[in-house]
Amino acid sequence: MAGAEGTGELQKGLRQRHMTMISLGGVIGAGLFVGSSAVIAQTGPGSVLSYAAAGLLVVLVMRMLGEMAVAKPAQGSFMEYTRMALGDRGGFSVGWLYWYFWAIVLAVEAVAGAEILQNWLPGVPMWVMALILMTILTGSNLVSVKNFGEFEFWFASIKVAAILVFIAIGAGYQLGLGGGDSPGLSNLTSHGGFFPEGGVTVLSGIVIVIFAFVGAEIVTIAAAESDAPERNVAKATNAVVWRVIVFYVLSMFLVLAILPWNKAEVGSSPFIGALDQIGIPGAADIMNAVVVTAVLSCLNSGIYTGSRMLFALSRRGYASKRLVEVNARGVPVKAILLTVSIGFFSVILAALWPDSVFLWLVNSSGAVALFCYVLIAVSQLRLRRRLEREAPESLTLKMWFFPWLTYAAIAAMVAVIVAMALVDDVRAQLWWSLASLAVVVGLAFWHERRATAPADRRRRAPAAGMGRAQVD
Repeated sequence: MAGAEGTGELQKGLRQRHMTMISLGGVIGAGLFVGSSAVIAQTGPGSVLSYAAAGLLVVLVMRMLGEMAVAKPAQGSFMEYTRMALGDRGGFSVGWLYWYFWAIVLAVEAVAGAEILQNWLPGVPMWVMALILMTILTGSNLVSVKNFGEFEFWFASIKVAAILVFIAIGAGYQLGLGGGDSPGLSNLTSHGGFFPEGGVTVLSGIVIVIFAFVGAEIVTIAAAESDAPERNVAKATNAVVWRVIVFYVLSMFLVLAILPWNKAEVGSSPFIGALDQIGIPGAADIMNAVVVTAVLSCLNSGIYTGSRMLFALSRRGYASKRLVEVNARGVPVKAILLTVSIGFFSVILAALWPDSVFLWLVNSSGAVALFCYVLIAVSQLRLRRRLEREAPESLTLKMWFFPWLTYAAIAAMVAVIVAMALVDDVRAQLWWSLASLAVVVGLAFWHERRATAPADRRRRAPAAGMGRAQVD
């Protein structure tokens, strides 16, 4: 299946400061600020180990992705690497799965943001606010890639600042610097122990937690529109280790040390509970504003990421060639509009049938990002060996302890996928996401046959003509 290269060229409007904040903000979302409550309620203080283990997996995937991106910078990032390693069917599958994931995430995040905004604007219907949020950020993305970078720079700056301020306040409280009675580390063991629900819940917690980290890989897609892609990707992948440690593991450790785990309410931010415990006035409003910022950041990134993956699919010939067109500012307008149209449609479904059709959409995309991570790891395994033979000088950023850590990461991610069948909260996501995987792989086979059939007929036709000429 030959790749169809279009004439559209994306604008290189992202600067170093944009890339830095995209890489920093990519791992901080509502999954940390709000979703962590479900993990804490299920796992207890041991959930900090769930975050550490899930974070380690993502660090390994980012290192693999960084190795490939530095050695072979490409538009479409891991879609291209999967195509190089596994062929067109692999590239087609991972590209469309990843696009589908972000198209649905747009609606999920817009609805989440609208629900929080209803605390301040109770008279405005949720679906109206969700559509307004999506419209604002769609307009921003349509103007220029620099607009996306600026919005993400400030969104990410707010998220990073909020986490750092929380860590400073929490650490000060634990050390007794701000007055009040510090519980020390007693909350980690005094309410049923470190594993109040059993040690096995740490493993099931990983299944839920790992999806909070999805987004770290966005920087490798954005690198194609930056002025120094190899340098930016190398910096981002090298920094992902401390980002995971500081933003997730350390902040969750402080939450669990400050707030008794059995006081964490599912659906509410445990960060609010921790700040209330310390005695910070207006904690709920402050954290809700931060969560809305995180949601807007995810919306902004989702529109960008989905549209660029669709653009890359079009360039490679896996989608309509019309989607590769860009305007005078280098923006793939049609790819953006098609991506957000799925999000707009899903928001309407969320308003009409939240517990049936919309829930099915969410479940059908829930695990596909994890499938993509597995394919990234398998691709790195194959490409690394090819690069060692053909271009060893390009391997300036290498995966640690290759190939053993790659094998271990693949085994761990497969184990997480299998474990999803055993965890009630995510079992439906596994089954419906597997159905989505089957549909996309089936389309990949169909697309390959459709693309190669004309060439086969062309090869047969001249041969038949030559045969007749010789007989005559």
